[in-house]
Amino acid sequence: MVVVLIALPVFASGLGLILFDTAYFVWIVSELFGAVLIPRLRRRGGATRVKRDRGSGALIIFTVLVSIIIALSLGYAGVGPLPDWVFYPGIFLILLGVLVRQWAIAVLGRFFSLTVRVAEDHRVVVKGPYRLVRHPSYTGVLITFIGLALAVQSWGALLVLLTVFGVSYGYRMRVEERVLQSELGRDYAEYMKRTKRLIPFLI
Repeated sequence: MVVVLIALPVFASGLGLILFDTAYFVWIVSELFGAVLIPRLRRRGGATRVKRDRGSGALIIFTVLVSIIIALSLGYAGVGPLPDWVFYPGIFLILLGVLVRQWAIAVLGRFFSLTVRVAEDHRVVVKGPYRLVRHPSYTGVLITFIGLALAVQSWGALLVLLTVFGVSYGYRMRVEERVLQSELGRDYAEYMKRTKRLIPFLI
């Protein structure tokens, strides 16, 4: 009788599983509290001048959930395998992305929303990470996505997650910028001229 032992990827066993589950848990909790609950409490009683989400929020929720499931499946299946050592930078990037996103959300304060909206007294925020890029909270998501793909050790997962990010968040950024240009006028137009969307001096 021949027993074939199948080696599990780092993220699926032992210490790797603990680290991966911890990082994933931190990510989910940060979204529930930092991106949903706290911003909602900050906006309580504040008037909204305009809402024009154009389905971008629903698109992001659906595509992100599906892409994460696919990424995990590709990691378990060993599709486009990456070496074991990339797991650890992957965990670091997941947590770094969470920090960048939560920093951006905290700086934007009550103007942050999961849907595209403009408050009555809305203004262009140019401090913190917003000095460098227009959508630093999405930069955080991008970093986390790259980290997740590395943590599950799959080129396939990286391709799926980057494609979903490009489609879903690309659409969202276009919707946001049209609304902000329309509502905030010259201030936002000038801000767009001197900043990039996601990566300082590049994109």
